[in-house]
Amino acid sequence: MTTAVRLAEKPPTRRFPVRRVLCVLPLLLVAVVAVQHRSVLAEGFGHLATARWPWLLAAAGATCLTWVAAACTRQGAVVERLPRRRLLATQFAAGAANHLLPTGLGASAVNLRFMTVCGLPLARSSAALALYLLAESVGRVALLGALLMAFPGTLRLGALLPEGAVGPLLVVAGAVPAVAAGVLALVPRLRAAVASFLRTALGEARSVHGRPARALALWGGALAFPALQASALVLVGRSLGLPVPTAHMAVAYLAATVAVALVPTPGGIGSVEAALVVALVAAGGPAAVATAVVLAFRLLTVWLPLLPGALTLAALVRMRVI
Repeated sequence: MTTAVRLAEKPPTRRFPVRRVLCVLPLLLVAVVAVQHRSVLAEGFGHLATARWPWLLAAAGATCLTWVAAACTRQGAVVERLPRRRLLATQFAAGAANHLLPTGLGASAVNLRFMTVCGLPLARSSAALALYLLAESVGRVALLGALLMAFPGTLRLGALLPEGAVGPLLVVAGAVPAVAAGVLALVPRLRAAVASFLRTALGEARSVHGRPARALALWGGALAFPALQASALVLVGRSLGLPVPTAHMAVAYLAATVAVALVPTPGGIGSVEAALVVALVAAGGPAAVATAVVLAFRLLTVWLPLLPGALTLAALVRMRVI
């Protein structure tokens, strides 16, 4: 009897507050990243103060529409209807996560968790994520190719690539598939897992493209997303008086983002800025003005939405949406 009373009076074991930590973590990461790049932020705000505001407001509108385009592409990658408001909020939060973690990992983790919470099995959620990444990459490269064909001579690779860099790039591009094929051949379990994933992904792709509305959302959003991003850069360039034609600025942005797509830095911070400045200077812009445009553009599209995006991410975690 005494033992039973003691067991009844024993206080419950407290669990480690993992979800509370996850709610606070994005805000801590924002503070760390902001402190590390405080000089860039100060200079960017200084350039924004001298810009023409109608162009900046239009650039802000184009930036907001990128989240809508991302939501359309995410919806187009799955057959099931996802809750629209939560999907849009998730894309806004995923943008912040993408700038706090190595490129692509933050947004991918947020969206993978969102789809599993919505009831999609992990295998299908992963397949939908892979289809989204493929569509986004194809859309960006296709848009760049279309602009290069419509406006030949807008991109000078000699100014963007260091001398002698083409050879090593080709070697790396050929070595990666060869190494991957070798690893798959030597590890049967990994080969079976990859084959199972590919079957699931192909099945999802067939199901999505069997519905015209989903296919339109997938590929329309994949094309609209980089087009809106390039439009935001063009509008910021106009606000600061960058003497570069519109097509040249759009091509410079797309070429720079394609070039740094594999650089494992959070949101491309640092690498994107450098590549954009080089691309705009190669397009004929003065170095000082090009630097000001890039800093203002990154401040408007990355830094200003970062804190509200992190707050949204914390709220979604707290509400168990992700």
